[in-house]
Amino acid sequence: MTTVTTRTIEYAADGLTMIGHLALPAGVDRRPAVLVGPEGVGLSDVERRRADALAELGYVALAFDLHGGRYLGDPEEMLARCMPLLADPDRMRGIGHAALDVLRAEPRTDPDRIAAVGYGTGGAIALELGRDGVDLRAIATVNGLTTGRPGETARIHCPVWAGVGSEDPIMPPAQRDAFTAEMQAAGVDWRLVVYGGALHAFHHPPVDHSVLPGVGHHPQHAQRAWRDVVDLLAECLPTAE
Repeated sequence: MTTVTTRTIEYAADGLTMIGHLALPAGVDRRPAVLVGPEGVGLSDVERRRADALAELGYVALAFDLHGGRYLGDPEEMLARCMPLLADPDRMRGIGHAALDVLRAEPRTDPDRIAAVGYGTGGAIALELGRDGVDLRAIATVNGLTTGRPGETARIHCPVWAGVGSEDPIMPPAQRDAFTAEMQAAGVDWRLVVYGGALHAFHHPPVDHSVLPGVGHHPQHAQRAWRDVVDLLAECLPTAE
């Protein structure tokens, strides 16, 4: 097992002081990098551990913040913050670009080899970076099958992988269909994996606070989705290039 170095990074975005988690692999050379976006509740140890796991694989990884260092465990508070954000592509892009700037500024990062992986709101932000024409090697979104403004999806020039639970009421079949139709019409290299029997945020371990209806952990599919993300990175952003 390689030695991973981590540190907290403060930066400005969306009028807030964000607190991200940077994980660096062993060595001193430049490495491919991954931006990791959290669910709507905000950055937690779940995403920090994922960034650490990516660093173990040889990537520089930054798990970015959504709420100025806060974790919004109350569903009503989370919705009050996230729904206006999800309705505003420019705000989402601003949050994504601010985190991307931090990742690119890290001396260990190869700025020409970056991917974005996001969950829920973080996945929507990853997609908006692609729609904004950011040069990414891959985009992965879990539970975040959002659609964008007409015509802008054609600016995505990397493979897009999406994962969703078959029983997710927040990303129902009609939303999946709209997402895949948009990707197909734009000529994007896209994939959608539907995990049978899984709810929204199926990848996220159980929490000790109330959650929205339709949210639930599925341990087996959580492991499968993580393997699918790692496989996407191995294909599109190999650590030995």
